[in-house]
Amino acid sequence: MFCRKAKEDIELFDRDFPQKSPLLPVLAPQKSYDYVLVGHKDEEAEGDKETQRTIKQKAFIEMLRKKNIKVLEIPHDDKLFYGLRAPNEVFEDYKYLLKVSDACNWIEEPKAVVPQSTRIRIVHHILHHTYLDNGAGGRQTEDLHELLKQHVFETFFCLHEKKAQKELRTNWARWSSLFIRQPFSEVKAYFGEKVALYYLWLDWYTKLLVPAAVLGMLVFLYGLAFFNSNPLIKEVCESDIIMCPRCDKRCPVWNLSDTCAYAKVSHLFDNEATVAFAMSMAIWATLFLELWKRQRAKHVSKWKVYDWCEEEEELILDIVNDQDCKPKHFRHSYLRSMLVLILVTLMLVVIIGIAHAIVVFRVVAAPLLSEGSWEFIRDHANTVAVLLGAVLHYLTIQIMTRVNRWVALKLCDLEKTRSSTATERSFTVKMFTFQFFTLFSSLFYVAFFMGRINGYPGSYVRVAGRWRLEECHPSGCLTDLFIQMAVVMVLKQTLNNVFEFIVPWCKQFFLRRKAKRMERKCGHCYRKTCRDESGCVEPCDVCKLRNWLLNYHLADTNAFSLFNEFLEMVVQFSFTTIFVAAFPLAPLLALLNNIFEIRLDAIKMISLERRLVPKKTNDIGIWTNVLEAIGVLAVIANGLVIGISSDFIPRLLYRYYYGPCAVSGVYTNCMKGYIRNTLSTANLNETLVRKDFITAQLMTDGLNVTQCSYRDYRHHEDYTLTSQFWLILAVRFAFIILFEHVLVVCKFIAAWFVPNNPLQVKNQRLLDKQKRLKEELRQRRSRTTAGVNTPRSQTSSQWGPVAEPEELIW
Repeated sequence: MFCRKAKEDIELFDRDFPQKSPLLPVLAPQKSYDYVLVGHKDEEAEGDKETQRTIKQKAFIEMLRKKNIKVLEIPHDDKLFYGLRAPNEVFEDYKYLLKVSDACNWIEEPKAVVPQSTRIRIVHHILHHTYLDNGAGGRQTEDLHELLKQHVFETFFCLHEKKAQKELRTNWARWSSLFIRQPFSEVKAYFGEKVALYYLWLDWYTKLLVPAAVLGMLVFLYGLAFFNSNPLIKEVCESDIIMCPRCDKRCPVWNLSDTCAYAKVSHLFDNEATVAFAMSMAIWATLFLELWKRQRAKHVSKWKVYDWCEEEEELILDIVNDQDCKPKHFRHSYLRSMLVLILVTLMLVVIIGIAHAIVVFRVVAAPLLSEGSWEFIRDHANTVAVLLGAVLHYLTIQIMTRVNRWVALKLCDLEKTRSSTATERSFTVKMFTFQFFTLFSSLFYVAFFMGRINGYPGSYVRVAGRWRLEECHPSGCLTDLFIQMAVVMVLKQTLNNVFEFIVPWCKQFFLRRKAKRMERKCGHCYRKTCRDESGCVEPCDVCKLRNWLLNYHLADTNAFSLFNEFLEMVVQFSFTTIFVAAFPLAPLLALLNNIFEIRLDAIKMISLERRLVPKKTNDIGIWTNVLEAIGVLAVIANGLVIGISSDFIPRLLYRYYYGPCAVSGVYTNCMKGYIRNTLSTANLNETLVRKDFITAQLMTDGLNVTQCSYRDYRHHEDYTLTSQFWLILAVRFAFIILFEHVLVVCKFIAAWFVPNNPLQVKNQRLLDKQKRLKEELRQRRSRTTAGVNTPRSQTSSQWGPVAEPEELIW
């Protein structure tokens, strides 16, 4: 019975939408619908009186039918499933308009079947540009988005193609394919160019991380090779210097030798190789972007979308949807722009304020932990406070990500952008800006302010006049930055990937059985006729509903699903480049994460999530500008990290100006006495100094201490800054300026040396254009010979290929 009904549906469809000319491309029979709408079935609607929701639901479906969209309604429980299929004329008009457009970007053969990805994209546009008449002056204001808000419809989705889905699952979306080349063309055919370019970019980024990870490992191994023989580490481990208390009340004076392990860890990430590594990574970021542009050009040229124009595509889709449509004009409002700018600034102030709150937490936590009952925590109160601050920072990131998204969406609504693509660009810039400040505000404090504004004994800077600001370890402040980055990066990547995979997998596992019940209802029809691979018979309603339910129970996707993946990777790119001088292992962690991230995203998109709407594009869009901005910021930040956070400059000056080698001229043990040189002495008998400590803090081994050391360059008599401090400061700024200018020049040279387009792509495009022009000339001459010499301006205005010969259409 079901198969008989399926045949009747096909005959009815062929009668309603007949082929108008044998010259037109023959479309293969479609065994699935292009789109599915899910609505609520009201019990009250079964009586005489229909609810307002049911009336709007039927009215919207009727508007779709007026556009010749075939609608199949299948009830199931308390829901109504509407299968939508566009007629062949829609896709023929789309082909024709692409053919006569300026870009001339239709690349299929004349009799080629319209890909399902193209069908979905066109139906998606029609669906979102269908409006209900609200009766007020004939204005059409209620679209699908508004109907979803009013719960007229529950959801909508496009369908996975079983055969293509199975092939991608076998060749791509599985863990055993970790080190197998990705089938980008197949991904493009199934998900569209936008998704394919994401995986192409991620693949290229992962490959380029290999040399960066190797360099980072070499820097780490260089520090590890001199782990025990480095003179600075020996000086700390063998020192008899007594240091001033690190907090109030409970922190006693302490021996510098107690932090021997901390000094060794600091040397792993703050050594002579760090400068060369930071410079290499800045150049690497430029080469990565330039080489990516070449890689992109190869594939978009292969996919024949190099000359694709976003505005032209939008106009064509609008005309296909409504022949009488009017183009959306570009508009700009200085008032709205100023208001958005003010609101963005206020949001950034709030985010920076939250970063200050995390700093205050660490300042308060350190003395409280030093007063605890656990000896280990008391002895390592500052380190534990740094770790707790990093964990709190991660939790703040998770909360603020949702807040940032909501604010960015509201600001985009306030802007009233022209199109969905413009909205996506605006949202991307705002969301990334908010996320960047959320992630890096605390890191900027640790890198450039921590330990430099805390004061000195007798004049400590305090929060609310009570809690002292944090101090850096005598071995340097870079280790604190490393701990902060390591915790945030590892937690963010690991936990995000776990939740991204586990949540949709669990949902599919529990809802999978519901769809299996439909399999038993179909019986003989399901086993044979409905699985006919020849495509001669369309599946029955039961099989359609079963397939729709399988897709319905998958995790939902939306316009920002791919944005989330891009944002995650671009944030990782920021961690990998901006503060890489403090964390040379960041590229290695990113590489290991991305190897699994590619397959994780593939498995999610193929097996755990509803199919993304295939979208056409020829670039990753605004993300290219974001990556270029990160590359410039990486040069600035790494220069500041080496010049300010690292001890590279003080060590360099000590070796050649203040150290024993500069005095004696004998270049042996040049760094001897460096740690003592970086410390100043405080006299604990002075009244101003004594008020910052209590007597119990100044006892060690039962003896009173009269002097203690702290990290700074000050005279021990009047605590004024020494001339060495000012010289180091001047050299720091000189190094930063020189470092950044050299790297900027290197970036420009690298960008100039690596052209964006390979010669192969340029030559192939010339051949393609020449071939197209020759074909146009041949067609024109053939039309002239046949007596059909219709001007181009008239043919362009015709609607559809019916009135034109096949040669002109294709």
